Parts: sequence; structure tokens; C-alpha cells
Amino acid sequence: MSGLLPFKYKTKVEAGCDEAGRGCLAGPVVAAAVILPKNFKNDLLNDSKKLSEAKRKLLRPIIEKESIAWAVSFVDEKEIDEINILNASFMAMHRAIDQLKSKPDILLVDGNRFNPYPDIPDECIIKGDGKYLSIAAASVLAKTYRDDFMENIHKEFPVYDWKKNKGYPTKAHRLGIFNNGACKYHRKTFTWLPADQLYFFD
Repeated sequence: MSGLLPFKYKTKVEAGCDEAGRGCLAGPVVAAAVILPKNFKNDLLNDSKKLSEAKRKLLRPIIEKESIAWAVSFVDEKEIDEINILNASFMAMHRAIDQLKSKPDILLVDGNRFNPYPDIPDECIIKGDGKYLSIAAASVLAKTYRDDFMENIHKEFPVYDWKKNKGYPTKAHRLGIFNNGACKYHRKTFTWLPADQLYFFD
């Protein structure tokens, strides 16, 4: 059993919010918001980082089917460069909340910072994806949708090994940038190589 709590407030409708991809060199940051029923149970569900890829893929359709409402939103690398990754993460969560078909009473946000969403109170919970099912569910959706995106653009630029590293700063990814330059999906404000070694494709 994961040991996660089913809810924080018994009488409030809670939406768990989380994001994936903040520490990546390329691609979007992706966020999800999920409202689970109070009686939701799943012994497998946990923080997405603690789950195998196979388990995340197994959980995604269960979350989507059994949730009261769910939504996923992307903020791409251009917007990240314009407003910085922290604000882009908040924006992605706001966009996901915008799309929820039911309005929650409170937002349970993974982490220690958040830009308040209009008319819905929020509570930041450090390592919340390992404490509450709704945040864990959001972490699984954000992670799986982002992974799918990175695997798709891997076909366009296989030199970066995104199928395996999903855009994170692995040795293979950095070597791909060193040998081939960065591409249109790379975040230009993230300097992972010396300036004289970094260039961009048109």
C-alpha cells in the first residue's frame, strides 16, 4: 500500500495540482489538476517519481476514468524563456485548473510556492505528491503526458536521446547538445554548456 491520504478536508472538494519537467533542458513544463472522489482507493498510486513507467501508464486511465474532474496543460519552451520556469510552472497549473469541469473548494498544490488562483484558496504542501492521493494523481498525469510529448519529438531529434532522458540533463543529452547544438525545443535561458559551445538551429 502507498499509505497516501485520500483527502485533507472531509467537507471540501479538493483539487490536487502538480507539474513535471521543471528541471529539464528542453520541452514544455506540464501540469495537471485532479479532483478525486472522497471514496477513491488505489493501493498502487503514489508520487510519480516513485513509480515505474509501466505503473504510471497503468494508473493514467484509472485516474482519468475514476476522477470527478481532471485536466492537463502545457507551457512550452518559448513561454518558459519569457517568464522563467517557476512562473511557467504556476501558469501551467492555472491553465489546468481553468479546464476542470467542476470547480474545487480548495487547491492542494505540491511544493512550497504558488501564485494564487482567482477565487479558489490554495494550500502548498511540500512533497505533497507523496502525501495525498489527488496530488499524486496529478503528478502521474503530468509526468505521463509530458513523457509522451518528449518521446514524440525524439523522433524529430533523436540525437538528444529524449526517448530515454525525457529532456533532463543527462550525460547523453548534454553530449547531444555539444555535438549537434541545441534545437528549437531547447530552453534558451537554461545554460548547460559554456556559451562558446552552445548554438541553435534555425
